[in-house]
Amino acid sequence: MTNIFIRTIPNLFTIGNLLCGVFSITFTMNGYVRIAALFIFISAFLDLFDGRVARKLKVNSELGVELDSLADIVSFGVAPAILFHSLAGPSWLSSLAFILFPTMGALRLARFSVRPTVGYFLGIPITFAGLIIAGMSLFLYSNRFITIILAILMVTPIRVKKL
Repeated sequence: MTNIFIRTIPNLFTIGNLLCGVFSITFTMNGYVRIAALFIFISAFLDLFDGRVARKLKVNSELGVELDSLADIVSFGVAPAILFHSLAGPSWLSSLAFILFPTMGALRLARFSVRPTVGYFLGIPITFAGLIIAGMSLFLYSNRFITIILAILMVTPIRVKKL
């Protein structure tokens, strides 16, 4: 029984990450943009610890890895895109940025799942890109070009050193 509880702990962090992403989306839809942005930052905090806790407790699992990617696409792909969209003025460029950001984030996560890297990331991590959008949203600012550039940077072959 204790072993099952210990194996669940990292997934609780991941589910917390996912729930914060869902809360962010909900707050954005209700007009509370700054609170929504804060939930993305809380997601990042929880995301920072799920893998570390799993390694520390020696309970890494494929389920945990896949759950983490799904949580990340919600918290750092979809939630920031909706935040951006709620602040951006209507235009075809805003629509393009809104579509590209979570799509490129999903591609980046899928690529990492298929070919994980050690010591570096290929393209900027979705977490980093999502936090930039959330940071801009704290100041009620959005920028179509920055959002599109972040989307493209997530899938570029540039190497980014892991911290």
